[in-house]
Amino acid sequence: MSGLKKMMLLMLIMCFCSQGYLHAQKYRLQDGKKAEKIKFELLNNLIIVPLEVNGVALSFVLDSGVNKPILFNLADQDSILLNNVSEVSINGLGEGEAINALRSHGNNFRLGAIKNLSQELYVVMDAAINFSPSLGIPVHGIIGFDLFRDFVVEIDYSKQFLKFHDPKTYQYKKRANRESFDISLVRNKAYLNAKVGLENDEMVAVKMLLDTGSSDAIWLFENDSIVLPRNHYDDFLGKGLSGDVYGKRTRISHIQIGDFVLNNAQASFPNMSVFDAIADLGDRNGTLGGALLKRFNIIFDYQNKKISLKKNRNFKLPFYYNTSGINLQHAGVRYVSERILNSTEKTTYGNVQIMLAGATRLSLVPEIIVSGIRAGSPAYSSGLKEGDVILAVNGKRIHRYKLQEILQMLNKNKDKRVKILVTRSNRDLLFSFILKDLFK
Repeated sequence: MSGLKKMMLLMLIMCFCSQGYLHAQKYRLQDGKKAEKIKFELLNNLIIVPLEVNGVALSFVLDSGVNKPILFNLADQDSILLNNVSEVSINGLGEGEAINALRSHGNNFRLGAIKNLSQELYVVMDAAINFSPSLGIPVHGIIGFDLFRDFVVEIDYSKQFLKFHDPKTYQYKKRANRESFDISLVRNKAYLNAKVGLENDEMVAVKMLLDTGSSDAIWLFENDSIVLPRNHYDDFLGKGLSGDVYGKRTRISHIQIGDFVLNNAQASFPNMSVFDAIADLGDRNGTLGGALLKRFNIIFDYQNKKISLKKNRNFKLPFYYNTSGINLQHAGVRYVSERILNSTEKTTYGNVQIMLAGATRLSLVPEIIVSGIRAGSPAYSSGLKEGDVILAVNGKRIHRYKLQEILQMLNKNKDKRVKILVTRSNRDLLFSFILKDLFK
């Protein structure tokens, strides 16, 4: 999955959950602690946390839209012991068939001072399900409901930390500009009521899944009241366990949650065929994902069916759009040579010491490739092709930057010219195009 694709870690339908195992699995704080604070990394609007599984250190996405933990991308691990394994099939979002997986129970999970000695999990062996290339770091799985069930979960998106509170001792503290809302829990997933304003600014009441594992802002399901705005474009929305997800990207005038109003919000309308694996969507109208949730510091309280929101420094950030049309991802490593202009190296021949000025340094760096291009986009019209290896953007050698920083270079300013140096078939090629407003 590429970097510019709004990578979706999508809601899974786990059809084989045993009630016996469910009640046996509990996360607990060790040593009488009342809370545990965990730092996380925020990549592409996703929360990445360190997690041990049977003593092996891994990285997981905290995904409130997933029922049971899913393991994948274990190729870089020497070994991991899984207990009590059986084969099952899993259905998820996407235009494909159910996939085979392994189900395992009785596993030891540890997150800081938090432990669960009997965690059920699923293992997907399909190498194509791998989020690491799009994020730029190894990610081995997703985890959600079990942690939200057992703690009051505080997410500070601005300072990038999680705090897991013991529900028995947690006390709410009054904070200015914080609002609390009732949520409903359906099949172990949380839903929040909101209102959206479409093209005519008419407010439409919606019931939205809260999904920290989605990097998009808003998904909306089209019906008689929720109508796709005229200005939109076709795009790849993400990848589910059962295949790719396509739909329309657009912009809505605003979304309102209580007294909080976000204007000119990014929204996507997925093709509803991708939900064929879900027996009943009920009265759900869409999803609130990481690109919207990161604008708040949030307290999830599943036991009392409440959520608290307080806007943070991300609140007024403009919503992200892929204006270039380029999708990027890591694709291995390559060597680069750099001349060190302001340094000298010493070498000795017998008793003679020679100073070598302007030495050359050879470094192994990640290789970033174009993994997809949206038809009709500025990048497509310029002649860029899938498989091109990116060397520089606007004169900046990209191996010095993280993947998310490169994406910002490519998409930040509309009406600005972007110059991209690539290598293709052992030839260096320079392409140039102007970023355009997608909704003019």
